Amino acid sequence: MDLALKESAIESGMSTSQGPVRFGMRGEEFWDNIPDVNSRASEAAMEPSEVPRAVEAARSTASALGLQVDDAVVVHNSDRIAVRLIPCDVLARVAPPAHQAGSQFEVEVARRLAETDSPVGELDPRVEPRVYELDAFAITLWTYYESVARRGRGHVDISASVEAFTGSHIAPADYAHALSRLHAGLRQIELGAPHITDRVAGWSANLGDREVTPELLGPDRELLSNTLSRVSTAINSWGAGEQLLHGEPHPGNVLSTRRGPLFVDLQTIQRGPVEYDIAYTPEEVAEHYPEANQYLVHQCRILMWAGGTTMRWGRDDQFPNRDYWRIEGLNQLRAALDRYGLDWA
Repeated sequence: MDLALKESAIESGMSTSQGPVRFGMRGEEFWDNIPDVNSRASEAAMEPSEVPRAVEAARSTASALGLQVDDAVVVHNSDRIAVRLIPCDVLARVAPPAHQAGSQFEVEVARRLAETDSPVGELDPRVEPRVYELDAFAITLWTYYESVARRGRGHVDISASVEAFTGSHIAPADYAHALSRLHAGLRQIELGAPHITDRVAGWSANLGDREVTPELLGPDRELLSNTLSRVSTAINSWGAGEQLLHGEPHPGNVLSTRRGPLFVDLQTIQRGPVEYDIAYTPEEVAEHYPEANQYLVHQCRILMWAGGTTMRWGRDDQFPNRDYWRIEGLNQLRAALDRYGLDWA
C-alpha cells in the first residue's frame, strides 16, 4: 500500500534472471497500533516462491512498454507486492490470481480522480492506464514519489524512508485539508461502490457463524455483535449526507510528498458519511476537518474497533500478532465504550 520507498535496501537471497530481488526496509507505522479492518489484511504475504516470478513479471511488463528497468526493489509484500522499478521510477503493484479482483476497479478510480486534481497517487502517465497481465499476475504501474518531511521551519528533507514519512508524520491540518480535498474530488465522480453497511453486515455474519469464529467466547461475541448493531443504527440515525469515500485513509495509506499528502490504495472505495473516513485518522487530524460531526466520528471509531477485532477472531485470519490483537481489540473496544458512557456487553 506504499508508493514511497526506501532508497537503501537490504539484499535477500532471492534473484531473477535479470538481477537480484531486493527488499526495502520498512518500519512500524502509526496505524499498526489499530487493527486494519481491510478485508485483505487477513491474507498472508505472497508465497516466497512466487515473489521472484512476480518481480520478473513487473520488470518484463515495464520493459515491453519501453521503460528502462535495471533493478527492482520489493517495498511491500502482502497479498500483492509493490516493486520499485529503477531507473524508470515506476511503482509496480503485482497481484497473484487470488487477489486480482479489485485491480481494474482501482485503476478506474485513480484515472477518474486524476481528472479532478485530487490528492492521490497517480498511474504512470507514460503507459496506458490499465491492468497488464503476464505469467498469471495482474500488474498495474504507478508514479513513484519521493517522500518529504519537514524538520523545522522552511527546511525540507527528501528521503524515501517509509517508516519516517507515512501519514503519521504529516501535520494534522495538512492531513485534514488533503482528506477534505479528496472527498471533494470523490463528489465529482460516479462509481458503483459498496456501502459501509455492507462491510458491517459481513462482520456480523462472521459473528453469527461459530464455524468462522470458533474460539470467540460467548460474552465477547455478544459484546461485538451488540456493538456492531447499535453503532450502525446510531450512525444511520444521524441522517448524515453520504458520498463516495476512500474507505481506509489511515496514515499507512497517506504519503508525504513534495506535492503534499497523497492518498494511495484506492481499492477500498465505499459509500457513506465522511465521518467514517475521518475516523481512520488520528484524533488531532479529525479536529481539523471542516464541519465534521465529531460525535459521529467517535461512533465510527467504535465501529472500526468492533469490526477489526471481529476479523482477528476469524478462524483463517493470518494478521501478524493475531492472538495479541484479539485480546487488545476487545480491551480497546471496552475502553472506547466506557469513554463515551456506553455499556453494550
